[in-house]
Amino acid sequence: MTITLDQLNAASPEAAAQMLDGLYEHSPWIAEKALAARPFRSLAQIKHAMVRVLAEAPREARIALVRAHPELAGKAMVSNTLTAESTNEQNKAGLTQCTPEEFARIQQLNTDYNARFGFPFILAVRGPRGTGLPKQEIIDTFARRLDNPADFELAEALRNIHRIAEIRLNDKFGYEPTLGHDVWDWQEKLAQHSDPGFAEKGQLTVTYLTDAHRACAQRISHWMRDCGFDEVEIDAVGNVVGRYHAATPGARTLLTGSHYDTVRNGGKYDGRLGIFVPMACVRELHRAGKRLPFGLEVVAFAEEEGQRYKATFLGSGALIGHFNHAWLDQKDADGVTMREAMQHAGLCIDDIPKLQRDPASYLGFVEVHIEQGPVLNELDIPLGVVTSINGGVRFIGEVIGMASHAGTTPMDRRRDAAAAVAELILYVEKRAAQDGDSVGTVGLLEVPSGSINVVPGRCRFSLDLRAPTDAQRNRLMDDVLAQLKAICAQRSLRYTLEESMRAAAAPSAPEWQRRWERAVDDLGVPVFRMPSGAGHDAMKLHEIMPQAMLFVRGLNSGISHNPLESSTSDDMQLAVDAFTHVLNQLATENP
Repeated sequence: MTITLDQLNAASPEAAAQMLDGLYEHSPWIAEKALAARPFRSLAQIKHAMVRVLAEAPREARIALVRAHPELAGKAMVSNTLTAESTNEQNKAGLTQCTPEEFARIQQLNTDYNARFGFPFILAVRGPRGTGLPKQEIIDTFARRLDNPADFELAEALRNIHRIAEIRLNDKFGYEPTLGHDVWDWQEKLAQHSDPGFAEKGQLTVTYLTDAHRACAQRISHWMRDCGFDEVEIDAVGNVVGRYHAATPGARTLLTGSHYDTVRNGGKYDGRLGIFVPMACVRELHRAGKRLPFGLEVVAFAEEEGQRYKATFLGSGALIGHFNHAWLDQKDADGVTMREAMQHAGLCIDDIPKLQRDPASYLGFVEVHIEQGPVLNELDIPLGVVTSINGGVRFIGEVIGMASHAGTTPMDRRRDAAAAVAELILYVEKRAAQDGDSVGTVGLLEVPSGSINVVPGRCRFSLDLRAPTDAQRNRLMDDVLAQLKAICAQRSLRYTLEESMRAAAAPSAPEWQRRWERAVDDLGVPVFRMPSGAGHDAMKLHEIMPQAMLFVRGLNSGISHNPLESSTSDDMQLAVDAFTHVLNQLATENP
């Protein structure tokens, strides 16, 4: 029998505690204390109330909670002494049907984990969608987390316990995050497309205008049509554009979206979450036969990451008239120019100037994005309201020295290009740390045709510098470039440096930030404000119209640009609900 919020809020303390019994393994005190926060407006509010209870509990109580949980496929499962909830969860993950080899492997991992941490390994085995993780993924996660520091692993265990409780709470209330499931499923299906060389390894890589990239565009466009968009097109740079018309012709439009390209061996949710959340909202509007007093334009931007060509924010830049035609002559690693790639894809280069949007026709731009960081995950908060996006600048450089014999060239006569870049990397690390909130990264490092017994004569590198304000970023950039010049002069080297991207810091428009805040608060979720250290398409649209972003919590410490990038369908549902709330606010403001 399912529970309702009204029943829980009206029940006596004893009856309410009984309703929530079993959420936390052998630890009813957590739900009992959380009930002091009644009346609850939503399941999300109940979940966070329990998170707060545990966060405020002594460390000993938190460790005791972890130890109250059974081992995965452990003695309690073998002896049939698991709770009904744990039995259901381990069964859904297939742990009750392990092969002898799988069982032996898990038993050894249990032994090693307990010896290292002093408590059992905890994993929400029903996974981010609630349907159960594959056994191999469970085993791989088990092995990976053995290397974590002890304090981090305790926190990770507690985060998984909260996820277990969240799913159990959903079951008690008969709740399914249906739209969150749909958004999650779209991302899984889109991840089936990956570039050659990566697809064979099971890795996700989708770079600009490859076969996989164009397959993604086609699939997104088909889904948009299925959702009920009135117009769907793939534009002159490969953006997929879906339009849902306003109730009144000539009304202004809300612009939203994100990118569908990926970094190499990246995650499934970076960018793509911001395409599918508004798509789900449009589909629900279409199903209800409802029109808004403004139009809705969802853009799946073709290129944001700058992986195949040095053309970061190509898709969103085209919408503000910032397409650099010099990019067309750039060549990828296989010698294919961007012009050739666009022609092969059937794009009309001459139409690119026509993509520029008129700001007067738009209300503003909003973007939903996975956080790509650990903050929301560590706080156990599902959504974050972005206050600003840090400004950034990127360079591609090469230091040129003299390749020479590693055995016969004395140390004081070497012109080692790689050593110079190594010195620069250490300086970037030190200089960025001086600001506290600046960051600097050399993410690409290559010695072309390098050999073990040759002093490097060339070294290619990237440089990524970011800071909360443009002035701070510029000071960091000036110092780093001056240091590069000094290093090369001292070592008798020369260098080339090409700026590949510059984006101004983009503070959120106050009125748009407040709309996200009202939406989050109405869901019963704490309103947490945070800056974005990562760059987003919103930075480009910020140059011509007001913008604001919403972050969604990521799993695995919020890791991104990585195969471990993940989020739950429950959090995706909250993002859809928050987006819908913003639409309703705008409808009220613009009748």
